[in-house]
Amino acid sequence: MAGTADFDLYRTSEEHDMLRDSVRSLAEAKIAPFAAEVDEQARFPQEARDALTLNDLHAVHVPEAYGGAGADALATVIVIEEVARVCASSSLIPAVNKLGSLPVILSGSEELKKKYLGPLAKGDAMFSYCLSEPDAGSDAAGMKTKAVRDGDHYVLDGVKRWITNAGVSEYYTVMAVTDPEKRSKGISAFVVEKSDEGVSFGAPEKKLGIKGSPTREVYLDNVRIPADRMIGAEGTGFATAMKTLDHTRITIAAQALGIAQGALDYAKGYVQERKQFGKPIGDFQGVQFMLADMAMKLEAARQLTYAAAAKSERISAGGKPEDLTFFGAAAKCYASDAAMEITTDAVQLLGGYGYTRDYPLERMMRDAKITQIYEGTNQVQRIVMARNLP
Repeated sequence: MAGTADFDLYRTSEEHDMLRDSVRSLAEAKIAPFAAEVDEQARFPQEARDALTLNDLHAVHVPEAYGGAGADALATVIVIEEVARVCASSSLIPAVNKLGSLPVILSGSEELKKKYLGPLAKGDAMFSYCLSEPDAGSDAAGMKTKAVRDGDHYVLDGVKRWITNAGVSEYYTVMAVTDPEKRSKGISAFVVEKSDEGVSFGAPEKKLGIKGSPTREVYLDNVRIPADRMIGAEGTGFATAMKTLDHTRITIAAQALGIAQGALDYAKGYVQERKQFGKPIGDFQGVQFMLADMAMKLEAARQLTYAAAAKSERISAGGKPEDLTFFGAAAKCYASDAAMEITTDAVQLLGGYGYTRDYPLERMMRDAKITQIYEGTNQVQRIVMARNLP
């Protein structure tokens, strides 16, 4: 039997802890100072992109074979979590780079991987994911965007909605119908480039939160692309899209964890400073109980998310199938619900100050809300969990 000091189950490795420390220092120095302004002006957090790219943290998941850092799924979670702790909008840079490129990693040809993962790893391009449409949200299989074969090309027509980082990203993984008779089995995946003729973007959505991350419609008007830009075989796009979400829902859980941790940290500091009735409000039991509940929910969410990330990594490394679909949905659902509760309570702990833009908590509360909605609403996550009970 190993000594207790060596009992490493349920403990992050030293490398993961060191990564957290370095990302936290970077985020506090280079990203946090711009977070309020990015939100206020609803502008892309270019400072964050520059800092993340300079430190090779913008797309850590890209395998080393394609010039990437080759970070494991838990390391990717930690990067996103630590960036989200200071600025949720900025955390969507590493998160959506993974979401957009994972279909290529999972199902793409070697040529596609070399062509698109290299520039992503270098920081020359970002990747977005185009699944949702105006009439196909939770029912993604009901999409209308079509791709018609024309010799050694496909011609794409349609509209994609709610596309994160649209207009900033160079590359787009687009799901389109190649055989309308087959519903989900008639959907294929393609890489579309921003520079392709016929690609354009709608006006940025005016959103409640994550205002620094542009969300726009992507218009595909007779976009003619080489047939070798199809990701995987024809008709496998929807399966690839769902497999991608099994892995990437964990990154949304990570984002929720970071937002919640930022809110808890701020509230914890505030209640030690703020005095009422002659003593810090943190000395009152009612406040202590709130903080205890916030910390408990956050830690439960973190353990679930890290367990899901470990499953994601083992599967990605070629391990036996695990209940990732359940765990990915559970982590995303639980962490985002917890983040909404924790940020709401953090605003409450600051009283009137929490409700003003002079303090970061109202931003964190607004940012937390989207984590319950995108990459599958939490109602859809519960359907996914029920169908995949371990």
